[in-house]
Amino acid sequence: MKRISIISPTFNEEENVEELYRQVTAVTDTLTNYEWEFIFIDNASTDATPKILRKLAAADKRVKVILNTRNFGQIRSPSYAMLQATGEAVITMVSDLQDPPTLIPAFLEKWEVGYPIVLGQKIAAEESRVFYLLRTAYYTLVRRLSDVQLIDHVTGFGIYDRKVIEVFRKIDDPYPYNRGLICDLGYDIARIPYRQPERKRGLTKNNFYSLYDIAMLGITSHSKIPLRMATLIGFALALMSLLVAIGYFFYKLLFWNNFPVGQAPVVIGLFLFSSVQLFFTGVLGEYIAAIHTQVLHRPLVIEKERINF
Repeated sequence: MKRISIISPTFNEEENVEELYRQVTAVTDTLTNYEWEFIFIDNASTDATPKILRKLAAADKRVKVILNTRNFGQIRSPSYAMLQATGEAVITMVSDLQDPPTLIPAFLEKWEVGYPIVLGQKIAAEESRVFYLLRTAYYTLVRRLSDVQLIDHVTGFGIYDRKVIEVFRKIDDPYPYNRGLICDLGYDIARIPYRQPERKRGLTKNNFYSLYDIAMLGITSHSKIPLRMATLIGFALALMSLLVAIGYFFYKLLFWNNFPVGQAPVVIGLFLFSSVQLFFTGVLGEYIAAIHTQVLHRPLVIEKERINF
């Protein structure tokens, strides 16, 4: 039988992990022509999540648990878990039940007909309409800036063939943006539309910084356009400044005694150029930070313990 690995990262999800396991097994128990393993990777939860995972692993040897030494974030931890999976295909899903386990049969069906990657694509979400519109605007921006054709409203929830996992292993990215990387690889990708349910229990672990980090990672990993924009706008502003300076110079020569320059042009020019410089210095800083992460090349996570491997 083909082995399928299901991985789920956790951090303070004591209210959800048992229900996630119950819903997943309710689906997988009906798919008897596959062998299953469930990998939970925990980012040093401070609640009862590790205790619950130990209990699940003790009751079901298919459940494998990796406990990290600290919180390595929602980029590195699931990427590491994917590399530890032994299945011929790997299914990734979040642990807050916003990725419906009921889509697993549809993923497998598309995978069996030859698609190396099958992704769940949100067509609607039970969340604030403002947040959904903001996400849509972000995906549109990134798609237009990117060097590759990225897919809107996908979070990584889906199934990945073993050959895709091995490519990830060879790339050996210390901070991988997988949802963009899979588009860069050029594999055929099937999409399964779904409506994302709202989180029923617990609090979301996303905050402004984590969302900003993922957003900037998506841009810096797949686009040089912001850097080129900085260069082009810099040239344009320099040319404009030169023309204004020449104009002021000749106007002063022609109307030497009647031309008070005043403070307004100086103040406006100072704030305009300062704001442009600071903005593009920030853009440059994001790219330098991405390079810095790559150069350090630290491990994705450090394990404290693993169970049932």
